[in-house]
Amino acid sequence: MRAVYLEAGAVSRGDISFVPITDVVETKFFENTTEADKYEHIGDAEIVFSNKIIFDEETFTRLPNLKYIGVCATGYNVIDVEAAKRHNVTVTFVPAYSTESVCQLAWGLILECADHICLHNESVKRGDWVKSETFCYWAAPVTELCGKTIGIIGYGNIGRRVAEVARAFRMQVLVHTAHPEKYEAPEGIRFVALDEIFAQSDVISLHCPMTKDTEQLIRRENIEKMKDGVILINVSRGGLVNEQDLADALRSGKVAAAGADVVSFEPMKGDNPLLTAPNMCITPHMAWASVEARTRLIETVAENLRAYLSGERKNVL
Repeated sequence: MRAVYLEAGAVSRGDISFVPITDVVETKFFENTTEADKYEHIGDAEIVFSNKIIFDEETFTRLPNLKYIGVCATGYNVIDVEAAKRHNVTVTFVPAYSTESVCQLAWGLILECADHICLHNESVKRGDWVKSETFCYWAAPVTELCGKTIGIIGYGNIGRRVAEVARAFRMQVLVHTAHPEKYEAPEGIRFVALDEIFAQSDVISLHCPMTKDTEQLIRRENIEKMKDGVILINVSRGGLVNEQDLADALRSGKVAAAGADVVSFEPMKGDNPLLTAPNMCITPHMAWASVEARTRLIETVAENLRAYLSGERKNVL
């Protein structure tokens, strides 16, 4: 069987191995693939490993030889799963491989927003501490998280892990999830309606999928329901946030600070309003990208394929 990996450069910079995959099937690797060259790269391959390339009805129609898509990610919104079923294409994904890494960056962004670490580091390196008449100073307010309330929207693997860490910081934890009945709330965590998250939280962290119900969830009308000086974190999907509305709220001070690892269009466009918004920390969609997480990703991609070739179902959508 012929296999192609469409976006190898997004997964490895030479620091992890694709041998778990090549041990299962001979594979041709492309550093990157775009919508313009995806048909050329895929050709008559029966097996495709992909991340962000769109597979819709037209794609499946134009690729009659395609039998299997291994999504190299947890999110699969670029795949029309119903169209895949109609064309008898099996689609697998990789759940929970980056939980610890994404949680870690979420807390990194929260701590940056609370302590303004980068701002103070830059100030010191400019010589401000050397010139200071006192032994210490601060260039922006520092916020203690203990006793504050964090509102977590979404309670999958990452949301639950973020909640656990919040309890270690002795924060009050509110959670909104579409299916609270699926969970038994641990001590110190309350499931609440979305409006209570907005009204009561000092920090709001997004960990939900993007659906028609959550698209642009963070927009002007909901920001107005939030506490003055709220901190907002998004390591989930860029489309959850109306970026102009968030930029406006940062400029007005309604939102004290925000951190994002994702934006609405990636790579980020030069006219994105968050680029020039004050107190906005942005990382380039790298929360998932620890060496450990990427190694787990490739290992699971290979395990999914091995199961498929053996007639078994593993992580099938």
